Amino acid sequence: MSKNQEIAERVLTLVGGEENVNSVVHCATRLRFKLKDEGKADTEKLNQDSDVIQVVQSGGQYQVVIGSHVSDVYKELMAHSNLGDDDSEKDEGPKGNIFNQLIDIISSIFTPFLGAMAGAGVLKGFLTLALTLNWLTVESGVYVVLFAIADGIFTFLPILLAFTAAKKFKTNQFLAVCLAMALVHPSISALAGQTLSFAGIPVIIGASAYTSSVIPIILAVYVQSYVERFFKKIIPSFLQIICVPLAVFLVMAPVTFIAIGPIGTILGDLLGKGYNGIYGLSPIIAGAVMGGLWQVFVMFGMHWGFVPIMMLNLSQAGGGVDTMAPMLLPAVLAQGGAALAVFFMTKNVKLKGLALSSTMTSVFGITEPTVYGVTLPLKRPFIAACIGGAVGGAFIGFSHVQNYVFGLISLLSLPGFIPQDTKDTSGLIAAVIGTVIAFVIAFVLTFILKFEDKPEAGSETATKGNSSNSETQHGNKNDKIVLKSPITGTIVPLDKVEDQVFSSGALGKGIAVEPALGELYAPANGEITTLFPTGHAVGITTEDGAEVLMHIGMDTVEMDGDGFEILVKQGDKVKQGELLVKFDIEKIKAAGHPVVTPVVVTNSGDYLDVLDMDQTDVLHGEDFLAIVR
Repeated sequence: MSKNQEIAERVLTLVGGEENVNSVVHCATRLRFKLKDEGKADTEKLNQDSDVIQVVQSGGQYQVVIGSHVSDVYKELMAHSNLGDDDSEKDEGPKGNIFNQLIDIISSIFTPFLGAMAGAGVLKGFLTLALTLNWLTVESGVYVVLFAIADGIFTFLPILLAFTAAKKFKTNQFLAVCLAMALVHPSISALAGQTLSFAGIPVIIGASAYTSSVIPIILAVYVQSYVERFFKKIIPSFLQIICVPLAVFLVMAPVTFIAIGPIGTILGDLLGKGYNGIYGLSPIIAGAVMGGLWQVFVMFGMHWGFVPIMMLNLSQAGGGVDTMAPMLLPAVLAQGGAALAVFFMTKNVKLKGLALSSTMTSVFGITEPTVYGVTLPLKRPFIAACIGGAVGGAFIGFSHVQNYVFGLISLLSLPGFIPQDTKDTSGLIAAVIGTVIAFVIAFVLTFILKFEDKPEAGSETATKGNSSNSETQHGNKNDKIVLKSPITGTIVPLDKVEDQVFSSGALGKGIAVEPALGELYAPANGEITTLFPTGHAVGITTEDGAEVLMHIGMDTVEMDGDGFEILVKQGDKVKQGELLVKFDIEKIKAAGHPVVTPVVVTNSGDYLDVLDMDQTDVLHGEDFLAIVR
């Protein structure tokens, strides 16, 4: 099993299993679950998981922050579960307030293709930079081909929105895409700014038609979901394959062009003008607020509410521009500045490594590892970064920097601040200055404000009394051997195991686990000294001399290896956390055997005691048993 599959299965178990999941999508760093009951998710365990950066419950979503490799974890989650199946009949559970519903709708619709759109935006910005530096001309074949892919996603944006909106609203995705294709059809785009007649009813086509539009197609697909369900109820099933699409087209095409399209265009214009009106009152205050609070918005998922505004600004007739994205760049890079200061200040080796890597990811616009892994837990660095972002954002607002392409907010966004027609680089220069200001302020303020450094695991013990500590390290009777859990599941006291040999302690002291995953791992570094050919039991002698027996299920020897896959052989040297055996939980249960797995120290008599950690549930790799010697 791959590392990403292991993470995916563990996360799915801890959010309450498939039966508790309505839907799941992912963004740049997070798995975004819609759960039936968030109370069934083990948030504490997830936050303690070394592969989970943080859990955020916001906007009606249960967000598990994984990091930049979240897409790989998501693929494994989809491949090894039924979550990718059609869920049109699932109960959505509690909806939350209107604000949460709106945030959920926006994030669900935009998240699936946000990476593609960000990549295209960066490419478009670099093409503009290439024109500015005279590396390319608009007539060159290189420019024409690359511009087609960079600009195509924005020109035909309604098609992508139709597909994801249809999934969100649980309606036929291909009918929705056909509707979007009609909106961006060349014959319609050619009528931009004109009015035509549909059976005597005027049809108003906006000044930029519907290419690059956002709201009209989302509203249209929402209405389509009800129209489609209506026709499915009244049309006989044997006619539905043809008649339902035909009926949807005949109703939705005129309704969209006559009513929904113009209404959506008006709403978009009002939203864009509302933001620009606020920005016009004081660009400096707008920059300070957005730069200072952007990461707070991201933490609570509220940033999704601003995505349509940025896109609407860019889709305005006559070549739209956006002033919001440049003000956000200092907020992103300021987190990197604070993390870099933490790198220089901390004495914790693990935190130092995380701070340096987080600084790098923030440069490319991925701030969740920085915020949740470094600055926010330490508090003051996060405050320093917010202050830096506010000052940098205010400077950029003061400089009236404008953005011309949509993309992920990062240093790669900078070429997008150059207008293609004039090739004026003043906006880019001002953005660089504002971003440097934010980075430096966050860096310096972190040094000034300081923070409570996180000690290394066990370092507190290491600093208390050199003489007593050296006794411990060299075999003092109070020394402990800590075994890691070889399995993920629910703790069962050994005396509750339905086997007299184990429950009586005849084989040694220990504990048992009711497995949630069919995998057995090495609890410590050592040698495989016992390995049954059937795979149902494994014994390991640790480097410290502890003899550990792990018995998968009761009477499973009778299965003669069916349902067990052995990944090691007797005599192998193994490392803690190495996968030893895979086993099929359902097959064991179907054979009529308990799956409870005892883990016992067979030479318990050589030690003062064997103690558990007073857990109820455990993940493999967690501290599990303490052997006192």
